[in-house]
Amino acid sequence: MSLFKARDWWSTVLGDKEEFDQGCLCLADVDNTGNGQDKIIVGSFMGYLRIFNPHPVKTGDGAQAEDLLLEVHLRDPILQVEVGKFVSGTEMLHLAVLHSRKLCVYSVSGTLGNVEHGNQYQIKLMYEHNLQRTACNMTYGSFGGVKGRDLICIQSVDGMLMVFEQESYAFGRFLPGSLLPGPLAYSSRTDSFITVSSCHQVESYKYQVLAFATDADKRQETEQQKHGSGKRLVVDWTLNIGEQAIDICIVSFIQSASSVFVLGERNFFCLKDNGQIQFMKKLDYSPSCFLPYCSVSEGTINTLIGNHNNMLHVYQDVTLKWATQLPHVPVAVRVGCLHDLKGVIVTLSDDGHLQCSYLGTDPSLFQAPKVESRELNYDELDMELKELQKVIKNVNKSQDVWPLTEREDDLKVSAMVSPNFDSVSVTLKNRVALQKIKLSIYVQPPLVLTGDQFTFEFMAPEMTRTVGFSVYLKGSYSPPELEGNAVVSYSRPTERNPDGIPRVSQCKFRLPLKLVCLPGQPSKTASHKLTIDTNKSPVSLLSLFPGFAKQSEDDQVNVMGFRFLGGSQVTLLASKTSQRYRIQSEQFEDLWLITNELIIRLQEYFEKQGIKDFTCSFSGSVPLEEYFELIDHHFELRINGEKLEELLSERAVQFRAIQRRLLTRFKDKTPAPLQHLDTLLDGTYKQVIALADAVEENQDNLFQSFTRLKSATHLVILLIGLWQKLSADQIAILEAAFLPLQQDTQELGWEETVDAALSHLLKTCLSKSSKEQALNLNSQLGIPKDTSQLKKHITLLCDRLAKGGRLCLSTDAAAPQTMVMPGGCATIPESDLEGRSIDQDSSELFTNHKHLMVETPVPVVFYGLSKFSKPGFSNM
Repeated sequence: MSLFKARDWWSTVLGDKEEFDQGCLCLADVDNTGNGQDKIIVGSFMGYLRIFNPHPVKTGDGAQAEDLLLEVHLRDPILQVEVGKFVSGTEMLHLAVLHSRKLCVYSVSGTLGNVEHGNQYQIKLMYEHNLQRTACNMTYGSFGGVKGRDLICIQSVDGMLMVFEQESYAFGRFLPGSLLPGPLAYSSRTDSFITVSSCHQVESYKYQVLAFATDADKRQETEQQKHGSGKRLVVDWTLNIGEQAIDICIVSFIQSASSVFVLGERNFFCLKDNGQIQFMKKLDYSPSCFLPYCSVSEGTINTLIGNHNNMLHVYQDVTLKWATQLPHVPVAVRVGCLHDLKGVIVTLSDDGHLQCSYLGTDPSLFQAPKVESRELNYDELDMELKELQKVIKNVNKSQDVWPLTEREDDLKVSAMVSPNFDSVSVTLKNRVALQKIKLSIYVQPPLVLTGDQFTFEFMAPEMTRTVGFSVYLKGSYSPPELEGNAVVSYSRPTERNPDGIPRVSQCKFRLPLKLVCLPGQPSKTASHKLTIDTNKSPVSLLSLFPGFAKQSEDDQVNVMGFRFLGGSQVTLLASKTSQRYRIQSEQFEDLWLITNELIIRLQEYFEKQGIKDFTCSFSGSVPLEEYFELIDHHFELRINGEKLEELLSERAVQFRAIQRRLLTRFKDKTPAPLQHLDTLLDGTYKQVIALADAVEENQDNLFQSFTRLKSATHLVILLIGLWQKLSADQIAILEAAFLPLQQDTQELGWEETVDAALSHLLKTCLSKSSKEQALNLNSQLGIPKDTSQLKKHITLLCDRLAKGGRLCLSTDAAAPQTMVMPGGCATIPESDLEGRSIDQDSSELFTNHKHLMVETPVPVVFYGLSKFSKPGFSNM
């Protein structure tokens, strides 16, 4: 922002939603008063012509009614207004108005008023020219050295110059190689027209050359031209400026010299009248308009340049002399004499802000108060510094920047699931006034919401809002989680910030198990089985899962079946003699939801009983083999997707090439045989459609595979946590490493992301030595060739956890790896694990452990759960 603002002398806003450009502003004594006072003439694209004569009572006043001398609607859009000697037989000034298809010349006259309303002004049409071509801009001057009158030259949008000798049309000439029209100006000293072509070249054409060149209506070479009676239009000189020009202005203050000023998109040029560069200035901003004018220093020229940053710069040649701030972006700038005030700067914006201003500053009346001198008490300052350091230290220790109590009291979010599973309701209760509240609901696919976005513009204090929605399953497979999340973003207004401080609150809710499965028939045989150990007596499954089985006579149900809506079956068994539960199914990933639901309901059951020391454990082998099969299937679908997309791209290129050849054959005047191109086109089209269908089908299969992989991943993380008795923080680290993505794409997939996360854990908190911690990871992620390295890292992670490794975010706090694990797990040599071939079954390391006898009382555990046969399960 400029230190000096433009001093507002008079301003007004023209019309409503009107548009203006650089040719719509002109200053001149259009009514021929002879007193040297200029009037402001403004034309708009809406066809309104206005003439102003500002008379502000005091500086900064707006427009008064008497300031507007004339306002008339000409119906056609006004492209440019100019004032000159355009009528023959008189040297009076007249107003020329350029429309897109018409040129009109008016006389402006005023009549003395006999009442208090003042003088009355009117315009009279002197003559008009109907244009055969659409006009772009115009210039005027004493073409050919005529005295006492001005001629007009209009440039059309297709590059034709049309010259009018006042009331009559003289001639028209096409500029050679013209593509788009550029700015146009006339130099009286060299009697030439100067423009900038679409080739970014400044071009000069002599008037005499234009007058004697071939007529524009005869663009083809005629017989008369062949015999030498006509001349070809030749450019006088050219200069390549390398950018598009915004405006051109010719300045001639003495008769012997003139300068051509060109305003480009990034540079400002000053040329001699022969096309040589006099000087140029590189601009650090995007200019919008300019105006060269005389300077008080001899041999220099001042230039006003407006830009799109609402600034107006004053240059003396290439030196910046002044910079002032404007309230708008100027598209046209003029300097004139208004109300006996010389040098008034008049600016016009594209939306009609017209302002008359002058340069200057207001004196500052502020004086800084004297500072009272006092002696400093260094002991008190030292104590204050120590207190501040304590506060800073306590803040750095805190993990949350916002005060939790205050933030949580602003808005309370609660969710309630309907007992009959028809709907879920989320309630918002705020303590203070809030605004811009947006509630977003998220569930895991293939679960679908009837409404996931709710917006409230404002909530008054102590207000409660409740929204309801339904959740249903859309797909033939189960979701990886039955947990939903309600996130609320809102703004809390404050005195300093009325717009509000953005904040976020969230609430999680559990969806019922009946949403995705129904009671089913238990099965005695299954391919995949898991056993969960507890430290309490078994609980009747009827108490844990009411509604999934009929109540028996003894009120003890130890077998229960679940049938997912996708068709798969899961069986849950509770041992009558031991403290164990078994979950079995034909699909490995289907074990997750029932296992997780069992553990959650067991914890809730014992909490209601007042028992706080209930724990679950897993003493079997981690089923990595089944997990790796799901990983391989998901990775295979990703590879198939890449191949299908590559084939589809090739067939699309082939299809377009055949189309081009057929089009060439059809356009040929003497068509050649198609040579079965139409048959090839039809076959390629069918291949494209088939490949597109295959890509869509593969994407659907990939999405389902990723959902099943997430379910299996949740199950593996749960089993590892129960196996190694990991804390909540350590399980959170595992979830962040194994479940980094919500969606799986070809650019960034699950395999490479998880592999990078596991590599980081193995090289930091689970590393064997400081040498491994010093290894750097690859910063670029790409789809791997196969999953062997990922499966090796998963196996190595489980092995190091089995040896006592513990997950943490700091490498310094990594737990030392011991040699004996609870549960009697035999240690595996590190070198043997890392030296094994990847082709071998990685899960074999966790399924063929031998029992280890230790001196400490360790409970005996059994492995090989797929062939489980314990006495506790004989009463199935």
